[in-house]
Amino acid sequence: MRPLKMLLSKYDAPIWIRVFGSALTSTTNFMLRPFLVLYLYNKLDESILLPLLVVGLQPLASILISIWGGGLADRFGRKPIMVISLLIQAVSMIGFIFADSVWEFAGLSILLGLGIPLFVPAANAQIADVVSREKRAEVFALLHTAFNIGPAIGPLLGLAVFTWNQQVVFASSAIAFFIYAFAIWIKVPETLPKVGRVELQAAPKLSFIKHRQLYLFTLYAVPIGLLYAQVETTLPLHLKSSFANYLTILTVLFTLNAIIVIIFMVWIAKKTEKINSKKLIFLSFFLFALVGIGYGNASSFFILILVEIVFTLGEMIGVSHLQKFISGIAPKEMRGRYFSIFGLYMQIPKLIGPSICGILMTNFGGQFMFTILGVLLILAGFLQNRLIKKIQLQSGVNHEKPFQVV
Repeated sequence: MRPLKMLLSKYDAPIWIRVFGSALTSTTNFMLRPFLVLYLYNKLDESILLPLLVVGLQPLASILISIWGGGLADRFGRKPIMVISLLIQAVSMIGFIFADSVWEFAGLSILLGLGIPLFVPAANAQIADVVSREKRAEVFALLHTAFNIGPAIGPLLGLAVFTWNQQVVFASSAIAFFIYAFAIWIKVPETLPKVGRVELQAAPKLSFIKHRQLYLFTLYAVPIGLLYAQVETTLPLHLKSSFANYLTILTVLFTLNAIIVIIFMVWIAKKTEKINSKKLIFLSFFLFALVGIGYGNASSFFILILVEIVFTLGEMIGVSHLQKFISGIAPKEMRGRYFSIFGLYMQIPKLIGPSICGILMTNFGGQFMFTILGVLLILAGFLQNRLIKKIQLQSGVNHEKPFQVV
């Protein structure tokens, strides 16, 4: 009991509510995620194209809302935007239970796409508001660990429930969103600095000229999003051409990734919190590049396991320190908008990545496509490394010490 009390006392209650909510909603999300296309396939008269178009509307809506969604959190506060986002997602899940036509499913997919990018910038800005610079990477890692409980157990639970009653999966997800929203409304205080509310009224837009570093930092991170986008799209097709038991292999890889993240991510974040973010971010790009090349050229299940371990290590290092760096360069009154723009590095690849990489794969093969992606990650890593070094020098930070702007 004493170690548990020590662990609980390490972070404030709002952090633990975020951890609980992330784990709960991620689990119900991954109960549904692997089967959504199949559900739409059956509902839409076994059409192959329509379910893909419906699902593709979600990242499109997310990109559009991400352009200005973070500014809402800077203007109206983190807490109300987080709650509204969760309620939007809950309503969309309820809607999926009763929808029958392609237009109803399209509207619900857009609604779901609007909810997600409202939550993430506000939630990340909240962390930057209340957590000290040196602890942000650890807290971001803790939340990412909680999120990975979903892919670890969600698909197995979803398979059991989905074969029994499909509507129960949607209802479970809606209930999870309602519970999370209620917990935030009751227990999480507003953290938006008062100066943010005043200055935002006269704050300029996030123009490229004045916030060039943010846009370049986001652009150079896009290849990471491209790699993630392929995991659920072209990677299964590539493995299918090389392995008879590709579905089993995919399941093992996903589960292995989630379990390693759950066990080691917070520990790695603590061990690396005093290391310069520039070095860690560059290392993550290099590891992701190895993964791209590895996915394309793996000839055995054992090699794929090694590649997935490298992928997980890159994820554990990269995710928390990319977010930590953004929280460091973002002005206090613009944190929501900075996280909103930065979130595009994952949203844009979800929209265009599968089609672009699918064309490369169709014409040149999966080996070529993944190898090109690996080379792109190496180039982006060098560009990102040079940008971070420039930012640190301009900020008067010794580039051999941890980054500590803002």
